[in-house]
Amino acid sequence: MKNTSNGVDIMDKPPEPSPDEKAKRSLTRIKNKIMIMSGKGGVGKSSVSVNLAIALAEKGFTVGLMDVDIHGPDIPRMLGLSGMMSANAEKKLEPMRYSGNLKAVSIESLMSEKDDAIIWRGPMKHGVIRQFIGEVEWGALDYLIIDSPPGTGDEPLTVAQLINDARAVIVTTPQEIALADVRKSINFCKTVNMNVLGIVENMSGYVCPHCGKTTDIFGRGGGERTAMQTGLKLLGRIPFDPNLVKCGDAGLSYQQQYADAPVSKAFLSIAEEITKVSLK
Repeated sequence: MKNTSNGVDIMDKPPEPSPDEKAKRSLTRIKNKIMIMSGKGGVGKSSVSVNLAIALAEKGFTVGLMDVDIHGPDIPRMLGLSGMMSANAEKKLEPMRYSGNLKAVSIESLMSEKDDAIIWRGPMKHGVIRQFIGEVEWGALDYLIIDSPPGTGDEPLTVAQLINDARAVIVTTPQEIALADVRKSINFCKTVNMNVLGIVENMSGYVCPHCGKTTDIFGRGGGERTAMQTGLKLLGRIPFDPNLVKCGDAGLSYQQQYADAPVSKAFLSIAEEITKVSLK
């Protein structure tokens, strides 16, 4: 149809896609969507998200890392990214670029004051996560890694609602108190019909750099037992290494700094396991 203004024909502009339609269009260009979950805080979920994304990118996959931990966004600092995201000519947000194969989005990259508290209820969090999907120029990705906050609240529920083919990786530490919360995360995934790729046992033993002896600071084998009891795959165990914490705090890549360390090898092995189960 045409409208006429001062005798000049003006083509009608197509209607602006709805936010949900924008999200659907963006998701069609992303092959694998994986949400990293944990039943409780303090198990190193964000560290696993960051290092898994780096490991997949190092294997040659194009990877996006989406930080939906709205109240405690850590991903930009752990990747050493600073500044703010900007919009392109199509008015879509450009992710922060970590490397040729890895880019990331976080609410922190939209804040001028990084230490301001975000005090939002569920609907606002739902809206911003939908924007992170549909109004960000992700392009074509092999993997979108989604770092969610601990527990089974608004953010993982929003991801489950918006990304119906998302799959979960659940991070735990070996002790029973953490495993009890993992079982809640597994039941959450069953309730929302989200497939679980497997379990990662983090902080699984500390290898002494002097004598080589392994000490099970948080116990051992809990993740494997839970995987067996629930019929899930144990994707791997990541040893405890204080240098992993130091690199995260400094925004440095642990895998570049300590390429031959057991932790780096563990992340590469887990990335390999995920490619096996996710590309089937």
